Amino acid sequence: MKLKGNTITLNGPEEKIHLERNSHGIPVIAAKCHADLAYGLGWIHAHDRQIQSLLMKTLFKGQAAEKLKGEDALIEIDKYMRRMNFLPDPDQQIKKLTPETNDQLTAYAKGFNDYLLNNKTVYELRLIGYTPEPWEILDCLLVGKVFGFIGLADAQGSMEKFLVQMIQNDVNAPRIKELFPYLTEDIDSNLIKKILLDPPMVPEARKWLGALPKLIASNSWAVSGTLTESGKPILCGDPHLEVNRLPAIWQEIVMTLPDNKLMGASIPGLPGLILGRTNDLAWSATYSFMDMLDYRIEHCRDGKYRRNDGWKPFVVRREIINVKNSNPVELDIFENEHGVLEGTPDKEGYYLVLNWSAKENCGADDVHALLAMADVKTVKEAMDHFKRLDAPSFNWVIADSQGNIGYQMSGRCFDRPDGVSGLLPLPGWEERYDYTGYIAKDKLPASDNPAEGIIVTANQDLNHLGQANPINLPMGTYRADRIRQLLTGKAELSVDDMKHIQFDLYSLQAERLMEMIRPLLPDTENGIILKRWDLRYDGGSKGAMLFESVYLALIKVVFGDGGIGRDVVSYILKQTSLFNDYYANFDNILFQPESAWFKGEQKESLFKRAIAEGLSVQAVPYGKTRKIMLSHILFGGKIPSFVGYDRGPMELPGSRATIPQGQIFNSVGRTTTFSPSYRFIADMGTEEMHTNLAGGPTDRRFSKWYKNDLKNWLDGNYKVLK
Repeated sequence: MKLKGNTITLNGPEEKIHLERNSHGIPVIAAKCHADLAYGLGWIHAHDRQIQSLLMKTLFKGQAAEKLKGEDALIEIDKYMRRMNFLPDPDQQIKKLTPETNDQLTAYAKGFNDYLLNNKTVYELRLIGYTPEPWEILDCLLVGKVFGFIGLADAQGSMEKFLVQMIQNDVNAPRIKELFPYLTEDIDSNLIKKILLDPPMVPEARKWLGALPKLIASNSWAVSGTLTESGKPILCGDPHLEVNRLPAIWQEIVMTLPDNKLMGASIPGLPGLILGRTNDLAWSATYSFMDMLDYRIEHCRDGKYRRNDGWKPFVVRREIINVKNSNPVELDIFENEHGVLEGTPDKEGYYLVLNWSAKENCGADDVHALLAMADVKTVKEAMDHFKRLDAPSFNWVIADSQGNIGYQMSGRCFDRPDGVSGLLPLPGWEERYDYTGYIAKDKLPASDNPAEGIIVTANQDLNHLGQANPINLPMGTYRADRIRQLLTGKAELSVDDMKHIQFDLYSLQAERLMEMIRPLLPDTENGIILKRWDLRYDGGSKGAMLFESVYLALIKVVFGDGGIGRDVVSYILKQTSLFNDYYANFDNILFQPESAWFKGEQKESLFKRAIAEGLSVQAVPYGKTRKIMLSHILFGGKIPSFVGYDRGPMELPGSRATIPQGQIFNSVGRTTTFSPSYRFIADMGTEEMHTNLAGGPTDRRFSKWYKNDLKNWLDGNYKVLK
């Protein structure tokens, strides 16, 4: 049974369910209760997003080498997933489910499995010999929990390890403290230099992680009805994820109940909406950059770790990784009260131990809170639900039809002792550094109907809105400042105004830096082009291309030549996401009149040297440097382009500091991106949502719905869901 132009009727757990596609190819599910909606969504995800759902499940469970391919890269992925043990207490989490949540998860799994039972596994999975196992409630809990971790490990975890590497490479404390302003501890360089770092995951393994959704950077804002044409709040969201992939990460969905309609973005593998609106409420999320990771240093030998009263044995967890067409691999994982050891403690040395604040006793409440959003009527009630989330640490922006707007950070954060920033790994044998539980949820940043009538989150530092400081590595404020600037520049804001904001390509980063750069520019051809640049990242702009060249030269001259080393800086710029997340840390130093990074040479001299280097290129339109391919998550680059699994090349607009981020970088040999993966606008004075998606509803390559929304997404057009 296929969902094409026809309406399909299914027997749900309680009553009949009706499925159809609207004119945009988006599945519409009509049911009379939540359990039946969940059944329909499970069926739809198995129908439209089977590859994505089953691939995520397989990777998260550490079964890739068994189910997909018995190669070393997948064995390494499995080892990583088994070490993390994302759901260590499955039975306890099942018992914690409320009856309503259990019913919906059970119905979702049954809908998914009923589709698999009555239809062939999709061709692509059959081609690689993959046989699906039934979807289970625990798979939903796992997807819901790990969704919040992958971006955290990439951003926070990688930056904290980079801090260790800087110390080990003799970058001095004054420079490090300028680059990491939240770092409060004294740096014990001698101890840090003794740490034996685990080698990074090999490129072939990291490439498989591209199949997983990583919510790193996003924009969300809400404006009060006192500032809008309709007299009701407007809420806007555009989560920034990897967009150079097909199918799109999100599946858009419309679900109707007799007295309510839900429209927005779902994640295959989970029932309910992650972002979107109902008749009464709209909500969106940005990544919070809450520090939920804790690295400690353990002195190990003979399988034990040191404490003041002697040497203690690790708890050893043995995992068996089955390998397709080969022998199983045994993996011993060493754990103590500080987390999972990165390394083997048999050889004496100093190793890192990693802990995640949401690892234990977490999962059921998160899914319950998200599913409950379908019935929430007010901002205040929504804030209470989002506050309960532990594993997903997001900034939730909310608006309701009664006229309220609000913001709530979610997530479980370590309550660290005074003076402990969480950025620097500290000795595990020193109890004074141990966290004392978790920060009370009432202390997390939040805002309810602010007087100015505007709430903006764009991954900036929002600690000032709470009684705790869960963020120690925020992104820069450029996007948030630009959104606020545009929102406060006009009365009676409309949906059309919000569309213009979501596609605005003006850079406040460039504006600030050009104030220093412009007076130093030479009267050469390239110098004149850059002087006259309008600070917009349009595809035809040579000025944007030259600014990027000068800016990256500045980073290499000031920080590469200034202590980190050009080779290290080039690697960070080209092969990791670190600079794309934390470029503002470097910018803040460039804006200072004096800095430890400028010692030995005047700032103006450094800038002139970088300008000369940056302008010594041929100026070409910015768009020519911005070509990307949208690659299929399973077959990307492996099948000739004329078959149509991959699409492109196409220009990716924007840059790191424009509202629609357009970041392109390599991650261990694989091109990846940060860009708006989905845009939506909800005016609570209507029952509509204006949206576009970086792809289409289905992963079926030969369906007309495979990428049908892509042109809207590129051109700034929106479809209307009613």
